[in-house]
Amino acid sequence: MRPVQVTPVIWQFPSPVGHVYLVRIPGGYALIDTGVPGSAPEILDALAQVGARPRDVREIVLTHGHVDHMGSAADLVEATGARVLAGAADAPVIRGLRPEPEVTFTDSERVLHEQVMAGFAAAGLPPLRHVEVDVELRDGDVLDGWGETVRVLHVPGHTPGSVALHLPSSGVLFPGDNVAAAEGRVILGPFNVARQEAIASFHRLAELDVETLCVPHGDPVVEGAGALLKASTPEKDWL
Repeated sequence: MRPVQVTPVIWQFPSPVGHVYLVRIPGGYALIDTGVPGSAPEILDALAQVGARPRDVREIVLTHGHVDHMGSAADLVEATGARVLAGAADAPVIRGLRPEPEVTFTDSERVLHEQVMAGFAAAGLPPLRHVEVDVELRDGDVLDGWGETVRVLHVPGHTPGSVALHLPSSGVLFPGDNVAAAEGRVILGPFNVARQEAIASFHRLAELDVETLCVPHGDPVVEGAGALLKASTPEKDWL
């Protein structure tokens, strides 16, 4: 992973499946998602490239409980001592107390999912390790200690407990897998457990004042993200 600076305090750690974001906060850093199992060494190396030590990571926010987002959380907790924050409805999945809910695929999503799973099998990923969730996030929560207001939005549909983080003063949005970027536009993320809920969550995010969109899949949108969100038609994606 070679870090890509998105804003003066945000870096993307690019990955073939599920990007990780690093945010500098007062007194340390926060990670947004953790990639697939086995990603921890690369993430720790990327931290070093931006001048951060493992113990500088204070928080790990998991946008949801899929393997490409929570996959290396347990390893990173051991390496950093960070606390884990995640949506309340996904916390049992992340802890390993409940199986993931089944995805309802469209035809085009099913083809893509088969390709992704084949890639995972070819890569020989290590087994998923579950991890404790220290803070369960709910809609309307505000994260403390980030140096600016960070609002938590419950955006169900991709998973029951998916969350997004909105930083109104800097116009930054971490949408989780509800939103992806492709070919100069933003689209509904695929592989949703409840497609209509996901579409409604997408429209909710599109109503926010957003300039920078830090998507987990695709390139971050560094300017004009709000206009792209408002112009999107998630109802037509993945049909």
